[in-house]
Amino acid sequence: MPELPEVETARKVLEEALDREIRSVDDNDEWVCRPHPPGEIAKALVGGRLTAAHRRGKTMWCETVDRDGEEGPTLGVHLGMDGRVIVTNSDGERVGGGPERPDRQPRKPEWDRFTVNFADGGRFRLFDKRRLGRIRLEPDLSGLGPDAEEITAADFRTRIARSRSAVKARLLDQSVIAGVGNLLADETLWRARINPAAPADELGRTELDRLYRNLEKSLKSAIANGGVHTGEVIEHRHPGGHCPRCGAEMRHGTVGGRSTWWCSKEQQ
Repeated sequence: MPELPEVETARKVLEEALDREIRSVDDNDEWVCRPHPPGEIAKALVGGRLTAAHRRGKTMWCETVDRDGEEGPTLGVHLGMDGRVIVTNSDGERVGGGPERPDRQPRKPEWDRFTVNFADGGRFRLFDKRRLGRIRLEPDLSGLGPDAEEITAADFRTRIARSRSAVKARLLDQSVIAGVGNLLADETLWRARINPAAPADELGRTELDRLYRNLEKSLKSAIANGGVHTGEVIEHRHPGGHCPRCGAEMRHGTVGGRSTWWCSKEQQ
């Protein structure tokens, strides 16, 4: 599942689609565009423009204006498990996001689940083999906590320590902090040397501040290096793996309903 760093990369790609007149929209995939019937999203967007691309946690959306320049509906874009935002210019060349990932099998036209065609000849596509992405108008953001990249240290301490739940479960709760997924949580807790199963309300201020600083570091590193899979401990999360910092055996268990790995020595 894409986490905050991957969604931030997609948001930057989506910025390449801004301020371009929308000529037509293919919104015929009724599953990806639910609850909208075919043509409803197109009717709302054609003739207008996307004007801004935003993100909170793993949730991404665009502001729009209509053909008269008046404020239009918000367009929500969710990547699902491994969806991609692809934007092309008038020559059909991809823009933003670096080189495209190679596919193991030939592409099928139906993998483009939603397409916006611009008057300049370029396009914005949601490419999604698994069909788990989502496009919808006026997405509900009310259940999201503050963005993990923007939350203050004081708010972080208050929100994490408000429950006896395991600290990892608190990090994963999108209503507490938006954007942290399973890999990012393991990376952050490993960097902070905190046991993922520790009750959140038993962590002291020193531990909470250390966790906050390492969440910042983990996010910056993942965004700069291409995603959460580039974390220092991620490749060692497997049977027989060892902590890349101290060499102790990595332990595995379930915390907060999620598969979890931690250092047997430094995260006791």
